Amino acid sequence: MLPEGIDEILPPEALALEELRRELLDLYHRWGYDLVVPPFIEYLESLLSGTGSDLELQTFKLTDQVTGRTLGIRADITPQAARIDAHKLRHDGPTRLCYLGTVLNSRGEGLAASRSPLQIGAELYGYAGVEAELEILCLMLESLQCAGIDDIYLDLGHVGIYRGLIQQAGLDDVQEQALFEALQRKAVPELQVLVDGFELRNGLGEMLIGLTEMSGDEVLEQAPEQLAGAGEAVLSALERLRRLAALLGERVPGIPVHYDLAELRGYHYHTGVVFAAFIPGQGQEVARGGRYDDIGRLFGRARPACGFSADLKQLFRLGRRERRTEQPAILSPAASDPLLMQKVRSLRTQGRRVIQSLPGAGAGETECGEMLVKQGEAWVVTVI
Repeated sequence: MLPEGIDEILPPEALALEELRRELLDLYHRWGYDLVVPPFIEYLESLLSGTGSDLELQTFKLTDQVTGRTLGIRADITPQAARIDAHKLRHDGPTRLCYLGTVLNSRGEGLAASRSPLQIGAELYGYAGVEAELEILCLMLESLQCAGIDDIYLDLGHVGIYRGLIQQAGLDDVQEQALFEALQRKAVPELQVLVDGFELRNGLGEMLIGLTEMSGDEVLEQAPEQLAGAGEAVLSALERLRRLAALLGERVPGIPVHYDLAELRGYHYHTGVVFAAFIPGQGQEVARGGRYDDIGRLFGRARPACGFSADLKQLFRLGRRERRTEQPAILSPAASDPLLMQKVRSLRTQGRRVIQSLPGAGAGETECGEMLVKQGEAWVVTVI
């Protein structure tokens, strides 16, 4: 009865999911991230701010019957958080925000992907240093561990390396897009034809094709030699990635990291480091993020920004968390005895689950393990 890719969560999983939500938001609070609750629907231009065309196809659109303007149902909360930072809060120093809410995608990603993820994430605005990416990465890893997800490995890249080579080559938008699509597929013969046709000089063609092989655990040691003829923008991006890798190794020793300099995830959206977390047996990433400094430009403040996000429902499904053991529910009779009601309130105040029978309805599907029985003038809890 539900549209494809739209799901719902029933008891008792819904309560366990809510417990995970609370734990993660408490975690972000302890790290200094303030919770924001953006609206589910906004003017379309606000939702697509700074994202290029990446979210265009994923966003449901409709017409506002009051103003006649085009509205969008959010497909990503990150642009909304950027609007709040730039337009509403307008802090001068670093701002840390977190969020959680349903987003709606016009199409799912991957097999049986949800089109209504419960997106959770954190954003750090106003600090351009590599320490911001480090903090966000560490918070993402701790979030996954909180969800009970182990055997995590990271995929790290930097879109500035490809972007710097493209700018150095002086390619136009059409040429850039053609190279981008071929590089994403790592189609080396197609890339060779393109760079030959563009007549790239100074080894730029070879460096662009070489990006397809610049992946693996040791790529950061090999890349400086392979990109030696690149411009300052490329070398600066590579050095930043090396610096982040060194800091991450100190902060989270032993975390497996795979580097891919041809990884252009969110290329039209990100401006620097990009990263994703994977686990064995799961083809899609379980969390992702990066730097996107231009996202607040539409709102007059293109502040430095980086963050991560994940689907809380996916984290819940994949995590191996110990479920909280609850005491059995207590069945209360339908009587309106003041002493009974006082006992019920007392038990609920103590955190017990008390279900009061409805006249003539019986216990139903409550599956209570205990019940309130009157003994003399007092009501006491007894095992059913």
